[in-house]
Amino acid sequence: MQGLEMLSPEWRDYELIDSGDFEKLERWSNYVTVRPEPQAIWHKTLSEEEWGRLATAVFRRDSRNEERGEWRVAPKMPSRWQVGFDYRKMHLRMRLALTSFKHVGLFPEQAENWKFIYDRCEDMVARGKRPRVLNLFAYTGGATLAARSAGADVTHVDSVKQVVSWSRENMEASGLKDVRWIVDDALKFVRREVKRGNRYDGIILDPPAYGRGPEGEKWILEENLCEMLECCAALLSPKDSFLVLNLYSMGLSAMLSRSVVNQIFGKPAHEQFGELYFTDRGAKNLPLGVYYRFVR
Repeated sequence: MQGLEMLSPEWRDYELIDSGDFEKLERWSNYVTVRPEPQAIWHKTLSEEEWGRLATAVFRRDSRNEERGEWRVAPKMPSRWQVGFDYRKMHLRMRLALTSFKHVGLFPEQAENWKFIYDRCEDMVARGKRPRVLNLFAYTGGATLAARSAGADVTHVDSVKQVVSWSRENMEASGLKDVRWIVDDALKFVRREVKRGNRYDGIILDPPAYGRGPEGEKWILEENLCEMLECCAALLSPKDSFLVLNLYSMGLSAMLSRSVVNQIFGKPAHEQFGELYFTDRGAKNLPLGVYYRFVR
């Protein structure tokens, strides 16, 4: 067992330059974005003039719709570009784009979990096992590609068809193949998997605070998480397996994650839990989500 642990990945193609006044200034390869950040409650270190000089794309919320907005871009800013992440024999290449929801196509703090997933799967493969991994709420597939890079058979589940297509692009750009793609509501999918009696050696959960399935199914984290974890407990192999859980909803803690997982899965042999963060040039640590993961 390990206690509370703060994790921050090192990444050549990503940098948190500055944060504050509920915004963050980020470099993605050669391009710099400004996006809203509700947890950046402090003041900026750099001046507004410096932010303006560095930024190649700035997101501004729509006053009529808080969930959407538009990007103001410099002439040199492409509509799409690529970043890479390398770790040991894993070489991921991922396509980024400016979306109307402020996202660009990946959550860079998750690179710490990609390394964990890669290491667990590589270890299983080295011992002659072909691990089966289930990635739920899988978005553009960073965790999927980490597991596949290590030789795992991966089932990738997301409710948005266009996002699954984006994941496939990332797979091909990374020189990988043979991922099982599923466009479905994650909770409905795991319910069916339990009835089928299927088992997985690794399960990755990255649920949003709120979401909709392809047929309008409603997902509310606080209401649905326990059932989701109960299904996953039935699907996860009782020995030689791992779980990764991420939570982004403000107000939910790593200790909460540990408590609910331990109650449903039992106490594991090895666990880690804490916060994922980046440090900007002004030495301010910006928390970007909590994680819990175990190996048994």
